[in-house]
Amino acid sequence: MTGWSLGLRTGSDGSLQQLAQNGVLHSQNSFVLRKGSKTSLSGSREKERFCPSICRFLVRRQVGMLILGAFTLLAFVAGFCMVNKDDASMSSELDFKERFENNTYHVSALLPRKVMVCGENNAQLPPPHPLAMIQAKDSNAFLDPCRNFAFPPPPPGDRRRIGPRPCPVCYIPVEHAIARMPRVPSASPGLQHLTYFHEQIPMKTEPHRGSEFGGYPSLVERNASFDIKESMTVHCGFVKGCRPGDQTGFDIDAADLKEMEQFHDVIVASAIFGNYDVIQQPKNSGKIAQENVPFYMFVDEETEASLKNSSLLDSRNRVGLWRIILVRNVPYSDARRNGKVPKLLLHRLFPNVRYSIWIDGKLQLVVDPYQILERFLWRQNATFAISRHYRRFDVFEEAEANKAAGKYDNVSIDHQIDFYKKEGLTAYSEAKLPITSDVPEGCVIIKEHIPITNLFTCLWFNEVDRFTSRDQLSFSTVRDKLMAKVSWTINMFLDCERRNFVIQAYHRDLLEQRAHMTVVRSHPPPSLVRYSSSSKSPVRRPPKRGRGERKSNSRRHRRVGTGSRGSSTTF
Repeated sequence: MTGWSLGLRTGSDGSLQQLAQNGVLHSQNSFVLRKGSKTSLSGSREKERFCPSICRFLVRRQVGMLILGAFTLLAFVAGFCMVNKDDASMSSELDFKERFENNTYHVSALLPRKVMVCGENNAQLPPPHPLAMIQAKDSNAFLDPCRNFAFPPPPPGDRRRIGPRPCPVCYIPVEHAIARMPRVPSASPGLQHLTYFHEQIPMKTEPHRGSEFGGYPSLVERNASFDIKESMTVHCGFVKGCRPGDQTGFDIDAADLKEMEQFHDVIVASAIFGNYDVIQQPKNSGKIAQENVPFYMFVDEETEASLKNSSLLDSRNRVGLWRIILVRNVPYSDARRNGKVPKLLLHRLFPNVRYSIWIDGKLQLVVDPYQILERFLWRQNATFAISRHYRRFDVFEEAEANKAAGKYDNVSIDHQIDFYKKEGLTAYSEAKLPITSDVPEGCVIIKEHIPITNLFTCLWFNEVDRFTSRDQLSFSTVRDKLMAKVSWTINMFLDCERRNFVIQAYHRDLLEQRAHMTVVRSHPPPSLVRYSSSSKSPVRRPPKRGRGERKSNSRRHRRVGTGSRGSSTTF
């Protein structure tokens, strides 16, 4: 039996040797010969049959185990990395909470990209001013001097004074206005809790305009932000941090940030960037307002340097009533666009303020802030007030006027208007009543800081960040989208009423140009004086004649010669 098996092996070996001689399977021949020597030692036919199959099974099993082990190792490494990443985020969360206890900071699962959420400050507001307690005792303690007030007829036309003018506005006394201040915040329709996205390294996911400061919200995120819910999270500038002004772009010193976190019933704010305007001092603010209403002026480094050079800035960082807030690392190269940050995002810079009045840097406030709030918010039961444009009511007309005046790049304006037209923007008509205008005069904003008004200015800022800086073009789109979801309105008062409590000055360049022209007129240059050859006394040129007077070289002093038609001889 052994010999037969050896004979079989000899036969098989012979066949392999023949293949090897023919140049085929040389390597396989040596393997089989070595294996044959091992099987010859066993001397068993069963082992000869089953050993190759067992080896093949073991080889397949080992490969399967290797593959399974590789997948297990890969899953373990991925899980380990995720745990470390979550631990790192939790540790950064703890560090942040230790620094700023008033904000929340957690991972948001609303968006595909990993962003964080900054919560609003939920601290309790201080009690209202003691004068406001009078309202609780007796609501009829003061007579209303404005109950029977009516607008007088417009003044007669004056050819020397064209353009918009102020109109009379009835204000109640300051003490009465303070007594009418609401003791509790107004209701916020639809929206109760508003939080903001935070992303350490904002990623631009779509080829649209926008900025790193704004966080590059996608169109899907933009459209979702208009769907009003009880709790919402939106982009609202300052995406690099939960404390606006602290390493978020638009950076503010720690001492100023601490001041801006104080509780105030009312603040007045403004801004000058690029040294574009001259600071105008408020007038007619009563003693209570001067003691309780802070005035904040945001400036960049260029404007601050100009204030220091002109010795206007005192040791307390003030210019008159205005406290100067220096802003470093401004997010935009355009000074006007930088001004939109405090203008529209005051609720983020001042998290513990009830009411704010924003005025552009070129304006001078000439009415007490409490009287303004009473007239345009509290008396109207409104939470947001802005004046409408004195001439234009239609966005399409406003866009053409901006293009004609060179306010912004025409291609960008056309792109924005075309985008809104595709969304359903139509020209203003009486069908939109009681909405009286689609175009605001946005140099003054009167606002109560509640979630719905905060959301409105956030979304308005996002449009300014995405498209042009001309905020008049995006105002009605944001307003109408929110009003279609919730019962909320904006008090758009007359522009002549706005001109009653603010006086509009010229920008710095025009003021300097006018001052230069005044100097030129009062001190004429030497070229305007000519001397006679016979005497040294100066002979001044004759004054200019009016339109009706004839010139000395009129036609009656000329005689046309006989030569060419254009020649003449003067006597």
